[in-house]
Amino acid sequence: MRKQKGFSLIELLIVVAIILIIAAIAIPNLLRARMAANESSAVGGLRTINTAMITYNSTYPTVGFAATLAPLGPSAANPCAATSATACLIDAVLAAGTKSGYTFLAAGTASAGSTTNNEYYASAAPITINQTGNRAFCSFEDAVVRYNSAGTPPGSEATCQGWSPLNQ
Repeated sequence: MRKQKGFSLIELLIVVAIILIIAAIAIPNLLRARMAANESSAVGGLRTINTAMITYNSTYPTVGFAATLAPLGPSAANPCAATSATACLIDAVLAAGTKSGYTFLAAGTASAGSTTNNEYYASAAPITINQTGNRAFCSFEDAVVRYNSAGTPPGSEATCQGWSPLNQ
């Protein structure tokens, strides 16, 4: 009798089934880890924006806080020339408003009777909820990062004030 060489069809099907079972277990964990990394990056981005806003306010007291993210970033023509229009305090990717699956927004405003932007709020919201992240984050002059589990951006400083502080 002759000995067979190779694998039988049943043996190959069993190996494929085992690989599929392992993939079914691993892929959801991989996606959760990716969302957690995106959320961590968003919190780090907000902390960077807070620091940049405070530095900008100190450096350019006649302007106050930056009106948007763009003045906090570098200039495309001359990346290292710091002015009130391009302060070089955050990287170009963050200044563009999208990083690590999150959309960033910052708005500096003047309160009644003020000629400078003496208030600001910044927010980070997932581009696709339950895919790039689950929570939205925000912060304002007190520099405390707050979150909302719904993932929707705050829209205003008043809404941000009602969110829960992130445990720091």
